[in-house]
Amino acid sequence: MQQYAPTLQKVLLFGLFFALIFLSFSVLKYFIVPVVWASIIAYMTWPLYQSVQRFCGSRPTLSATLMILLVMLVVGLPVIFAIFLLQHEGRNLYYELQKQVFSGHLNVPEFIRQLPFIGKEVSRTLRELNNDPNSMIQSVQLWIQGHLNYGKVLLNEVSKNIFKLCFAIMSLFFFYRDGPMILGQVSRALEMVIGPRVHHYLATISDTTRAVVYGIGLTAIAQAILAGISYFVAGVPNPMVLTIITFLLALIPFGPPVAYTSVALWLFSQGQTIEAVGVMAWGVCIVSTADNVIRPLVISGATQIPFLLIMFGVLGGIASFGLVGLFIGPVILAVLLAIWREWLHEASIEPLMMPKATLAHDLDEPDGGAPK
Repeated sequence: MQQYAPTLQKVLLFGLFFALIFLSFSVLKYFIVPVVWASIIAYMTWPLYQSVQRFCGSRPTLSATLMILLVMLVVGLPVIFAIFLLQHEGRNLYYELQKQVFSGHLNVPEFIRQLPFIGKEVSRTLRELNNDPNSMIQSVQLWIQGHLNYGKVLLNEVSKNIFKLCFAIMSLFFFYRDGPMILGQVSRALEMVIGPRVHHYLATISDTTRAVVYGIGLTAIAQAILAGISYFVAGVPNPMVLTIITFLLALIPFGPPVAYTSVALWLFSQGQTIEAVGVMAWGVCIVSTADNVIRPLVISGATQIPFLLIMFGVLGGIASFGLVGLFIGPVILAVLLAIWREWLHEASIEPLMMPKATLAHDLDEPDGGAPK
């Protein structure tokens, strides 16, 4: 019986270890998303935090506090401004739509009416709406009353996201203050499992993560600004709302064409043909091509990510993890691709590192035993 005691002890130890991991996951699963958001923000703003740390000297708590305040100012103020702007322009947009509905002159371009299957349905709906706008409004009100539970669900989700934001800010503070210690412990633990190569893998993961996040984020900002310029020039109502919507769509592959094409179709339906053609031409020639200009500037050749992989990562990440999956999905696939490329690179150069000599006395020759 004693000869089985060490084995039984190991089995019990591993069982206890995995049970603790499962219980820890059950406790911490509600905080995973805020911690991931905090880690992404901390990683992307770490160079700025190092500048703040040099300014404050060897006082990590003060440095982390100042950095948190700076992040809240840089990120929070634009978000609050955007919310008030959306509220103002959204109200104007609602009144404008209501005015057009009750005018009885809603219309769509002729080519939409000629589309198979949906053209007749669109024409029928517009005809009914123009003949009796009140019936449509009443139908919408009845539909809203029948789905008031969705409002409760939305309020519940908003409350959850506010709490998640608070936990993310709290986690971000500790990541700033204790970041090097946390990273050192994680690196050491991974080195014990994987080996010395883990440091090279971590560097590859770092470069790839920065490339993906910057590539998606900066490209979306640039495309939204460029599209917003065309909205302002064309005189589209509520251009700021449309610009923000374009930014959100730009985070998703094929999103910007959906945004500026919809605006161009609306302008065309209002009889503003020149403005519609201008928005569409600007979108195709400038907005869509900005992706091909900005992304190579942000992402180096060593970390080029195939477009198909980014698309799968964005869409699959959103479906699996929610909004944070917008960055997690591409990063996971990009890291896997980086490790795959690294493994192929090591496999291809390993034969080149072998000595050309095959006999012991050949190793003494400086040129591998080649004839003089």
